[in-house]
Amino acid sequence: MNVKILGALGALALLAACSSDEATNAAATGAGGSGGLAGAGMGAARPGSQEDLVANVGDRVFFDTDSSQVRGDGRATLERQAAWLARYPQVTVYMEGHADERGTREYNLALGQRRANSARDLLVASGVSGQRIQTISYGKDRPAALGSDEASWAQNRRAVTTVR
Repeated sequence: MNVKILGALGALALLAACSSDEATNAAATGAGGSGGLAGAGMGAARPGSQEDLVANVGDRVFFDTDSSQVRGDGRATLERQAAWLARYPQVTVYMEGHADERGTREYNLALGQRRANSARDLLVASGVSGQRIQTISYGKDRPAALGSDEASWAQNRRAVTTVR
């Protein structure tokens, strides 16, 4: 009888040692949408915060090469952002425009600005006050992905909405 109890306790100890905390794993791998920002691992994101925007709506839209025209999937994201912003009228945002590494710094800054403006214009057309959105271009200076290949470039051709 004692052997069975010891065996069961040993099995439980092994199982407990193998279990993991999802929040710890998500923070360690960069998963979970919070990117290690303040409040990570504390449960639900604070309503109206950057974490809330990322988790419930999405914060970025992507563009084709040398284009500032928002794609269909980006339009859907911006419509969700407009609805989210309507729920939180006190929130103001930056619309950041980005480009991939190809082209001159000046060209990419201008392209990033056009991308930020296009995304902003769609939010305004969806009912968000333009006074709540400030645009900025980082051109190729803040890549989301490092690399000189199409997959990296595609991740860097974007506009990102950040809560101020």
